[in-house]
Amino acid sequence: MSTRTSTGTARTTLAFALITATALTLTACAGGEPATAPAGASGAPGAAKNALPTEDVVSAVARNEDAAKLLPADVRRRGGLTLASSVGTPPSSAYLPDGRTVVGVDADFAGAVAKALGLELKREVVGFEAILPALGSGKYDVGTGNFGVTEERRKAIDFVTYINDGQGFASRADSPLKAVTDLTQLCGLKVAVNAGTTFERTLEQNKGRCAEAGKQPYEVNVYSETGAIWMSLQQGRSDVVMNTINGVRYAVTQQRNVKFLNEYRRLDVGFAFKKGTPLAPAFQAAVNGLKADGTYDRILRKWGVTGSGIPTSRISPPELPAPEK
Repeated sequence: MSTRTSTGTARTTLAFALITATALTLTACAGGEPATAPAGASGAPGAAKNALPTEDVVSAVARNEDAAKLLPADVRRRGGLTLASSVGTPPSSAYLPDGRTVVGVDADFAGAVAKALGLELKREVVGFEAILPALGSGKYDVGTGNFGVTEERRKAIDFVTYINDGQGFASRADSPLKAVTDLTQLCGLKVAVNAGTTFERTLEQNKGRCAEAGKQPYEVNVYSETGAIWMSLQQGRSDVVMNTINGVRYAVTQQRNVKFLNEYRRLDVGFAFKKGTPLAPAFQAAVNGLKADGTYDRILRKWGVTGSGIPTSRISPPELPAPEK
């Protein structure tokens, strides 16, 4: 999950280039075939090594009249929506080498839903931690950023789910950690996360457990850029990275001397809206229409995340249960 701002394009593009090309010394490996890769693994079949897939899975989407009829009258008259989108790392969101074109799971689902509803999307790249407050103020109609559905967020935000992702861990290859199944395994370590994320919240809420176990507390290193968390890991300033399951799986295939530890927790991921939005039913119907016509599965296959499929889109479902302590 990225925390880039709309005014920081050059800075983040440079950071992303560094993480993917120089600072992390890319390997020659890519993700496996979707049919055989672990659930949530990334990598499109037939794509060049280290290249992002560019298959067009949106332009052929047909208008879904039943879903479009659920749109509010003012939106139908406008014919478009404003989308606040954070850009981080694949497969959720990333820039193509031109530094301008946003691609990823989020972009494809947003584009496909808009096509199904007959709407034009005006996209603005916004910092991850700024999107939800901006939706509440009415500045944007909808937001994407691999937003996990949590009870805390549901108090102020409505969601329409389209995939399932969640929280995962990675470390340097020489780490003695095999998996993080209990947060007390992090005691005494430095954990890198992005600001404003469920990762930061989870770690901060459970910080006292190390003292209860008679151990040194873990340190939460918070960064505003996704590239910075991996840089901190490679440079030894952090011991562990906590990020999205799909993002971590992808990242460890693209750099040397790091390893995927495990999935820690699954969360539904959805389009985010201002609380009480009238847009939710139309978006839900559009996502379910994409499932029915095969577009949904094509997007998942394109990005190698078939393990993140959901059976049906829901509006603000309850938060999935956390792992038992």
